[in-house]
Amino acid sequence: MGFDVTVLTMFPEAFPGPLGVSLIGSAWREKGLWRLETVDIRGFSKDKRGFLDDTPAGGGPGQVMRADVIASALDGVEVRGRPLLYMSARGRPLTQARVREWALGPGLIVLCGRFEGVDQRVIEARGFEEVAVGDAVLAGGESAALVAIEAALRLVPGILGEPASLSEESFEDGLLEHPQYTRPRRFEGLEIPEVLLSGDHARIASWRREQRETTTRERRPDLWARLAANQQAKGR
Repeated sequence: MGFDVTVLTMFPEAFPGPLGVSLIGSAWREKGLWRLETVDIRGFSKDKRGFLDDTPAGGGPGQVMRADVIASALDGVEVRGRPLLYMSARGRPLTQARVREWALGPGLIVLCGRFEGVDQRVIEARGFEEVAVGDAVLAGGESAALVAIEAALRLVPGILGEPASLSEESFEDGLLEHPQYTRPRRFEGLEIPEVLLSGDHARIASWRREQRETTTRERRPDLWARLAANQQAKGR
């Protein structure tokens, strides 16, 4: 069946971008494990000048992408049960749990906004899920779309080829990933931690778990608090 991705954008030339390289790229070009379609929203403008935006209702700076133009672009796409995503700074944060759900499905349809955003009515009428990739505002949704799509693709069976490599990654169990090391053994005065050279797999596993907990506690206290609350709830 494969994993089908459709992107609605004013700039189809932004794709595949990083999705076209490395294992994800070969899974697309050579293995056909996923497919990419881009839809140029500009082709659905009913204005003779090709405009697809207008001034904000109620006044204010900038322009807003028209609901009827977005709807026309989407109506030409076969949805086939795929989630509809709108990349927006006001959306719910992208999470590994949500990405995992997408990876088990038939694919994604992603809308990339520009200007001041998209008319809210098309978001509601067509059932778009608003998704944010971070607490920052971008010039458009294309970069955010690439992030969301890549996050899902790498979990699609067969694309990365080694399921075991995903088991201890950041967010998979609520913790951030442990630090990684490789040769040379000594680099600019810094050594690989001795425990990683011990050959004692139990000690290595314990050290990695401790590192993951420490890193999460220090860098993402929100994740640490959530993990502690979940563990407390399970212990009741």
